Amino acid sequence: MNARRTTPEIYRSDPRYIGAYGLREAARILVLPEATLRSWVRGRGYRAAGRDRFSEPLIALPDPGETLLCFTNVVEAHVLSAIRRRHGVPMQQVRPALRFLEEELDLTHPLAHAELETDGLSLFVEKYGQLINLSQEGQLAIRELLLAHLRRIEHDAEGLASRLFPFTRGERLDAPHVVVIDPRISFGQPVVAGTGIRTSVLAARLKAGESIQELAEDYRLGAEKVEEAIRYELRAA
Repeated sequence: MNARRTTPEIYRSDPRYIGAYGLREAARILVLPEATLRSWVRGRGYRAAGRDRFSEPLIALPDPGETLLCFTNVVEAHVLSAIRRRHGVPMQQVRPALRFLEEELDLTHPLAHAELETDGLSLFVEKYGQLINLSQEGQLAIRELLLAHLRRIEHDAEGLASRLFPFTRGERLDAPHVVVIDPRISFGQPVVAGTGIRTSVLAARLKAGESIQELAEDYRLGAEKVEEAIRYELRAA
C-alpha cells in the first residue's frame, strides 16, 4: 500500500478508507459537537462583507456524495480537534496550514500519517503559528496539545493510521490507552483494548443495574478497565 498519495483502489479495499460512520456517530465517538464536525467534512456557508461565502471542508470524505466518515477521517478529526476546539481559529486559517502540510509531506491524509509526528509537526506548527500570529509560547502549547493527540494513534509499518485510542478523560499525555477504535474489530466501534467488548455494551449493562464488579467478572476484565470504558461512554454521551 502506497504511504504517499492515496489511490482509489485503497478507498475501495481498505476498511480504513470505507465510509462507516454517520456524522452523529462520529461526533459522539470523538466527543465533538455534531455541527462542528459537519462543517469540517461538508463545509459551511457564511456571510461576510454583505456577500454569501462558502468555507470548503477541512476533511475529504471517501465519497463526497455521502456524509459518511471513514476511520481515517475520524483520526483526522481527532487531530484537528486539538487546534480548532482549543483556539477556535476559523477554518479559512486552518486550511492553508493543512494544504501546506499535505504538499510538503506529499500525503493525502497527513493528519492521519505517522510522518506528522516525526517530520511534519514542526512544519505544521510553524506555518500555523505564522498564519494566526501565535507567539513562541503559543506554538509550544499547541505542539504539546497536538502531541497528546498524535500519541493516541497507532500506525502500521507504512505509517498509515491503524488504531485510535480516544481520550477517556482529560487530554493528557499520560491518559490511559484503554479504549480503542480499530476498523477491523466490531465494525470500528469503540471497544476495550485487546478485546472485542464494546464500551457501549458495558455502559448499557451498568445502566440496567449491574455493578462494575459484576461486569468485570463476567467479561474477565480488571475493574479499572470497566470503569475507564464507562467513563469514556459517559464523556461521549
